Amino acid sequence: MSDGPEHGSDDEFRRAMADVRPIAPRARRRIALRRAPPPPDARQRQRDERAVLEESISGPVSLDHLLDSGEELSFLRHGLSRDVLRKLRRGHWVIQSDLDLHGMNRTQAAEQLALFLRACSAQHMRCVRIVHGKGLGSRNREPVLKRVLHKLLPRRDDVLAYCQAPAAHGGAGALLVLLRKRP
Repeated sequence: MSDGPEHGSDDEFRRAMADVRPIAPRARRRIALRRAPPPPDARQRQRDERAVLEESISGPVSLDHLLDSGEELSFLRHGLSRDVLRKLRRGHWVIQSDLDLHGMNRTQAAEQLALFLRACSAQHMRCVRIVHGKGLGSRNREPVLKRVLHKLLPRRDDVLAYCQAPAAHGGAGALLVLLRKRP
């Protein structure tokens, strides 16, 4: 071996470390490692699923809940054929626009509904969807906005019919609305 720069650096290292002593082991304590926190619980989703399950088991208990089952929540303007309502339920008309009322109170929902239907009518739309929700977030878990729509929609001349949306379009939480053709 040669006495080059490598050999000299080993000597320097040994001299620098000459008075270094190993640390005396203390009573060999173990350090507990932190475990990864468990994944978060989707508590609201669990509550919603539990509520749906309880509702499906208990069945309808009030008139408002009965409106959710079958054809009860529907409207057909006097003089029109029941075939119009059947076609609306089966998706004969394409949904051309949506209004989502989630999180609104009655007054806000009524205002937004009026603005929405006026705009849809001006744009010559025939079929729209209005999402009112199932009321799971409201006091007493009642479908407040659903009742508001059930009162307001029949009063409008531009509304010919409405019915509960099929499951793929919101089910008991939405309505399909057929609007009058504008000349």
